[in-house]
Amino acid sequence: MLSAFARSFLIQGSWNYHTMLGSGFAFAMLPLLRRLHGTDPEAMDAALRRHLEHFNAHPYLSDVALGAAIRLEVDGEDPDTIRRFKIAVRSPLGSLGDALVWASWLPAVSLAALGMLWLGAPGGVAVAAFLLSYNAGHLGLRAWGFRAGLREGRAVGGTIKGAHLDRITERVRGTAAVLLGAVAGAILMADDGLATAGWTWGLAGAAAFGVGARMGQRAWRPAAVAVVATVAVLAIWGITR
Repeated sequence: MLSAFARSFLIQGSWNYHTMLGSGFAFAMLPLLRRLHGTDPEAMDAALRRHLEHFNAHPYLSDVALGAAIRLEVDGEDPDTIRRFKIAVRSPLGSLGDALVWASWLPAVSLAALGMLWLGAPGGVAVAAFLLSYNAGHLGLRAWGFRAGLREGRAVGGTIKGAHLDRITERVRGTAAVLLGAVAGAILMADDGLATAGWTWGLAGAAAFGVGARMGQRAWRPAAVAVVATVAVLAIWGITR
């Protein structure tokens, strides 16, 4: 089981437009399939082929499906049941992971690290804090998902629902919004900040506020792109000024 979990970190290594994560999923399943079907080449070939089929989800939450698929294979479930399970969970795992990680957790820890930098922390400390916090989150999410799938099998949906990932996402996203406001405010009000640039920046800020108030609640992906772009621009400006 540990070998399958370790291989899941390479699940995007052979990403392609045909199977997406399918090849990486089969690679992670390979040690178990060899153990189950190593003496039966035909069964081994059939099992490997069904896990090579198209599969797409968020790479961190794909461990939920991986653990559940291992459980189903060990329990000797019908291949069609395993195939239908993977089809059923791929979209929910994709949307949950995108909202939790890319649109919430990554912007939040990036802004927290940038805030530390603007408060006077050494650059190396801010970078280390970002790496430690981000990786602690994503490693914990991977391990939790893999254990849940392995334990629950087809019933893992109940565990995911009970974890209230949507509530966690909203809380992290709210924290990211507060951090963004704090960092932007500190920069704008600094003696050598953007406030000295004049009315042009004022108009740009008002326009950005209007767009965010009008559209920000309906589209998280543009908001996430805006946060990442803001962090990158401010970081470059802070380093080069």
